[in-house]
Amino acid sequence: MLPGLKAGFTLDARLEADSEQLMWLGLCELRVMNDRRWPWLLLVPQRPGAEEIHDLTPLDQAMLTFETNMVAQALKRVTGCTKINTGALGNIVRQLHVHVIARSEGDPGWPGPVWGHGMREPYQRPDLRRFAQTIKAAL
Repeated sequence: MLPGLKAGFTLDARLEADSEQLMWLGLCELRVMNDRRWPWLLLVPQRPGAEEIHDLTPLDQAMLTFETNMVAQALKRVTGCTKINTGALGNIVRQLHVHVIARSEGDPGWPGPVWGHGMREPYQRPDLRRFAQTIKAAL
């Protein structure tokens, strides 16, 4: 187990099924959402039972903000997108996780939300690896 992570943490099965592990940050596991329509990353704080940001300690809240901003900046640099959408919704998957999505005019669903728009289009494995390496290099 990584230092500082609490025993008993388990990743929600839906997050595991819909995304691929990219790397570990200080607090969060960084994952790539497996939908090639949008460059889409997830940060999952490794804290058992956390459903809301206010469930985290003040120090973990600060760390989550830092890691979210770091990931958002890297994603914007890598993609050259128009806008970064960041959100922690949790209506379906209650486990605390933060979406960081690169959006550009003309992408599928622009300017609306990504949720509920069309069918997911999984990456081809080489494309997913290439995107993952690009993000890792930018961080």
